[in-house]
Amino acid sequence: MITVRKSQDRGQVKIDWLESYHTFSFGNYYDPEYMGWRSLRVINEDRVQPMGGFPTHGHQNMEIITYILQGSLEHKDSLGTGSIIQPGEVQRMSAGTGIRHSEFNPSATDQVHLLQIWLLPDTQGLPPSYEQKSFNFSENSGQFQLIATRNPVDQAVKIHQDVNLYAGILKPSDRISYSFSAERYGWLQVAKGEVILNQIPLTAGDGAAIAEEPEITLTATTDAEILLFDLA
Repeated sequence: MITVRKSQDRGQVKIDWLESYHTFSFGNYYDPEYMGWRSLRVINEDRVQPMGGFPTHGHQNMEIITYILQGSLEHKDSLGTGSIIQPGEVQRMSAGTGIRHSEFNPSATDQVHLLQIWLLPDTQGLPPSYEQKSFNFSENSGQFQLIATRNPVDQAVKIHQDVNLYAGILKPSDRISYSFSAERYGWLQVAKGEVILNQIPLTAGDGAAIAEEPEITLTATTDAEILLFDLA
């Protein structure tokens, strides 16, 4: 079964420096039918205007992934981490017992477009930690590339949850398939472009909950960028 979450049905926040779309309930946006999917709790699509950003704030007991689509984002946290995140890089922050951080667009001219993802951890009260890695998506276009997992292999960042997160850069007519093990679930998020998921057309911003589907097939109809979550 595939249940589509259309882009235009998401929650929306728009202020002077931020335009944000919420796939699941977040902040002042509440929809009891969209409180998350399995351990996936938040997918926010944010566009932050030049020199805008989120001032220092705190998190606890959450696995937070930042995925940049365009521009760059400056991160500072209470662990002493200071970094710039750009397209092709994935940031993982485990909030654990508590972490404070800020996120700003350091550019004076260009907006930053990103996805911020939260997953519920499998263990409460972990020590807070930070990780950032680079991926060469262009060399691996037309396939799923593992970017986050509980037991890291290759360059994937570590997530404290039973989830495998894949990214994919697709060109028009690219066709890729993915098989789910028994009792696994999926969520597909279209970050850019247009794809067909098992004969269902999806466009940028659309998401799809996947259950009891042993295999899915994606066909790109334009240049596209997607995220696929394989969830317990």
